[in-house]
Amino acid sequence: MIPKALRDRVGLQAGEVEIDVDGAAVRIEPVASGAVDRRDGWLAIPGSGRVLTSDEVSALRYGDQR
Repeated sequence: MIPKALRDRVGLQAGEVEIDVDGAAVRIEPVASGAVDRRDGWLAIPGSGRVLTSDEVSALRYGDQR
């Protein structure tokens, strides 16, 4: 069980999760449903409810461009 305070902090909602262990680190992520919504003509992946900072958005946008 993941403590409520931690779930609230990262925006994790009820549902299936994937757990990945890398040495002493543990990564817990919601399982992607594969659902895509259309909003104002744009395709959108449903969010977790967590608000991203502009730095996080930039990292997502440019993360694979090296």
